[in-house]
Amino acid sequence: MTSTRLAPLRAVLDNGAVFLTKEATATPAVAIHLAMRCGSAYDPSGAPGTAWLLSRVIDRGTLTRSAGEIAEELDGRGITVTVAVTRHLFSVFCTCLSEDFDQVLALLGEMVIAPSLPEAELSTRKGEVVTAIRQDEDNPAVRASETLMAALYPDGHPYGRPTKGTIDIVERLTRGDLERLHAERFAPGRLTGAIVGDVPADRAQAAAARVFGGWRKPSPPEIAIPPVHRAAERREIVVTMMNKAQTDIAYGFTAITRGDPDYYACLLMNNAFGQYAIGGRLGDSIRERQGMAYYVSSALDANVAAGPLVIRAGVSPANVARAVASIDEEIARLVAEGLTAKELDESRRYLIGSMPRALETNAGIAAFLQNEEFFNLGLDYDVRMPDFLHAVTLDQANAAARRLLDTGRATMVVAGPYQG
Repeated sequence: MTSTRLAPLRAVLDNGAVFLTKEATATPAVAIHLAMRCGSAYDPSGAPGTAWLLSRVIDRGTLTRSAGEIAEELDGRGITVTVAVTRHLFSVFCTCLSEDFDQVLALLGEMVIAPSLPEAELSTRKGEVVTAIRQDEDNPAVRASETLMAALYPDGHPYGRPTKGTIDIVERLTRGDLERLHAERFAPGRLTGAIVGDVPADRAQAAAARVFGGWRKPSPPEIAIPPVHRAAERREIVVTMMNKAQTDIAYGFTAITRGDPDYYACLLMNNAFGQYAIGGRLGDSIRERQGMAYYVSSALDANVAAGPLVIRAGVSPANVARAVASIDEEIARLVAEGLTAKELDESRRYLIGSMPRALETNAGIAAFLQNEEFFNLGLDYDVRMPDFLHAVTLDQANAAARRLLDTGRATMVVAGPYQG
């Protein structure tokens, strides 16, 4: 059997909840990360933003504790609870002292299982979400990214919908809407917990069973994610915001799923292209040598469905055309000539070397274990991942560039003081 560095204990409760626990005694603290399969992709039809609004109010009271009592208990222990929503997951997480672990896990369990969603708190949080949406609408970088996602994933595809929703939708949402989403999608069979820190793994599992073992509820059916289609031709979209000083570019393609056999080749190719060191080839050319961009990078977001590969850049309005042309040139050069063996090796060493840094904290390990479980990567993934990267050949990385990058099928959005 392959030995592992993390070697977490994995247990499935009788009700289907999965818990991954790992003892780490470097500090007298414990990271608790609870993830429910109820991200923005699970929003009801016609109501994007429901999961996000639920995330803003789920910590504001339970059936046995008021918002004030929860705040007092957390503040008294010096704890901040974070609630986050991604496309597929609704996560509640925090770090606490080891001596507080049992009480804090019980509190988080109440939030997840039995939130009270009080009307007064909902009204306050709706106002905060509306303010955040207005700020996003005034932010060229956010406008460019959201417009690109809507173009890449049209016709109501869950990846193309705004995570926070729209002002009209948020203002219409009621406590009943949030209760309905919670009732329909929150179930023990859709819960994964990661507990990492200064508590024995078997004791952590026993605590999880005490808090969550009595939760009995059938699992809802998994949602169907519509198929993703690549753009057939090049598209350019301008979002004019004349009151801004900077223009933001979002330029991208639909790419691959996380389970794609070419994932590691695509990961290495993208790192060399737009991430390594000062931003890979893109950063070296557009930011450093030409001095055209305040920032430039690329990101590959492989997911359950084919996620995007997106190039983002912030430039002066006068440099938009030159920056887009330079992105086109770097793509064309990469597709025609490929990476060098040196670029591939540097990116490989960078990605392998970055993993220990990501696992330096209990919270980092907990997040890693959640990713490991969600994508079914195996409990020894921390050991096997370097082997997957070492197995990628230069030909495979260059084939990944030819597969994902095509200037003739790119979609680009320019947001800012620019009219095309």
